[in-house]
Amino acid sequence: MTNQETKTAKPADSTAPYDHHHFEPISTRDPKVAVDQLIEIYNANTNFLCRHFEHMVASGEEPTQRITACYPMLSVKVESFEKLDSRLSFGHVSQPGLYSTTITNPTLFRDYLTRQIELLVKNHDVPVRVGVSDEFIPLHFALGPKFVGHGEGGDDMLLAMRNRFDVPDLTRINDDIVNGVHDGGESQFTPLAPFTAPRIDYSLLRLAHYTATDVDHFQNFVLYTNYQFYMDEFQKMARQLMAEGGGGYDAFIEPGNVITRAGETEPSEGNAPVRQPQMPAYHLTRKDHAGITMVNIGV
Repeated sequence: MTNQETKTAKPADSTAPYDHHHFEPISTRDPKVAVDQLIEIYNANTNFLCRHFEHMVASGEEPTQRITACYPMLSVKVESFEKLDSRLSFGHVSQPGLYSTTITNPTLFRDYLTRQIELLVKNHDVPVRVGVSDEFIPLHFALGPKFVGHGEGGDDMLLAMRNRFDVPDLTRINDDIVNGVHDGGESQFTPLAPFTAPRIDYSLLRLAHYTATDVDHFQNFVLYTNYQFYMDEFQKMARQLMAEGGGGYDAFIEPGNVITRAGETEPSEGNAPVRQPQMPAYHLTRKDHAGITMVNIGV
């Protein structure tokens, strides 16, 4: 959630090897168009950061200016009480105003975002607006689990990262909105979502870290247990399903993103961790994400 009006991030470094794409805000009533634009902005801006970082690591040359890019922003303006219905549980706002939220990883959340935008448009009979916020994307979040070279080059490289790229600011990553203690200050916007993009990014990275599997493997049905024999039985069942053709499931994914696909008796991808993560996760996946994720919470 940004506290200032939407604006397009300026090109970070005219001498750099990659150009920063400019996005004009759009208004639309079509959820698909809105989500596609969110995806395009997010992918362009995160790729911009990643390419500059990879160039710095490969060349050993520190950029001459800061390299910055911002999250996409979704906003909606409701001007009348006429279309308000407090009986709705989601997909609406409670009173007239200008609402906005920053968005991260819209490809992962495509179905969720499409549904929410569809309901906002339907319930309030207004378009949504998609643009670029002024909330900088931290380099760590742009790289995600691929961020493995942060120590390469020693202290000089770490210092260059902080000098030239935005990094996570834990003083701004909090639960104030969902806790009901958010203070928008002089902002003209009211939060449209309970969590900001950096807060969600932080959670996604923690999820991948503690479970040792990528977040896009998680399914819509999640089981938690602290009994290892339940995990053993789930793994046994999943491997048998894969060996027999899948039984409607596409793959079985274990910590280290070790993947056994339908029709296989052994994993064909991934590397098992040397030691188990704190909360190992196993995913019996389907293309519609209607599969099963099971996590040993280790309590």
